[in-house]
Amino acid sequence: MTAALLFDFGGTLDADGLTWKARLFRLCCDAGVVTTAARFDPLFYAVDDALVGAIPPTLSFEDTVLRLAAGLARGLGVADDAVGARIARRFLEDARRTVDRNAPLLARLSRRYRLGIVSNFYGNLATVCHNSGIAPFFSVIVDSARIGWAKPDPRIFQSALDTLNVTAADAWFVGDSLARDMAGARGIGMRHIWLAGAAARHGTSCCPGDPIVHSLEDVEGLPL
Repeated sequence: MTAALLFDFGGTLDADGLTWKARLFRLCCDAGVVTTAARFDPLFYAVDDALVGAIPPTLSFEDTVLRLAAGLARGLGVADDAVGARIARRFLEDARRTVDRNAPLLARLSRRYRLGIVSNFYGNLATVCHNSGIAPFFSVIVDSARIGWAKPDPRIFQSALDTLNVTAADAWFVGDSLARDMAGARGIGMRHIWLAGAAARHGTSCCPGDPIVHSLEDVEGLPL
């Protein structure tokens, strides 16, 4: 019997299977500050890694994205600070629109299951969830920078399960990354649902029979 549903945050609760990297790359391309993933990807990882554990736990969602976008703009040689601010604003508008759409679903699911978040984040995930208005739906929010383990390490998943007092066999994990979310859940024996982005609509899951959805709303209709 399913007792708990665990979710990734970035790319899952705030987007339909598109990572922060993919979304910021698109926005940077739209702004005309980068044209190739070969140039963007290593810069994103460097800026993203530099924020992990280096920002206060009370930093807001808005300021987190502003710092990330500003770091990307500087790394791309953009002198105008307004460019990074515009990229951040568009990112936040899209993310908030998706989170707002998903909030009623999370409210319904929270009446049927115990909900949790397990995310590779910067150390301020609880604040970001509070800013997004979804924190009340979750019984546990596990932030990799706060706990010291990152997905796909099974210990980060186990931490959430222990807090919820449920076993891996009684929970499902929903996430957008095959390498971090699906492989991590599989490693601890948890069933998993891949939230695949539009580019992966014809992809296959990591395990035969695992559900694939293209919108978080589709989770509600699954026989869990």
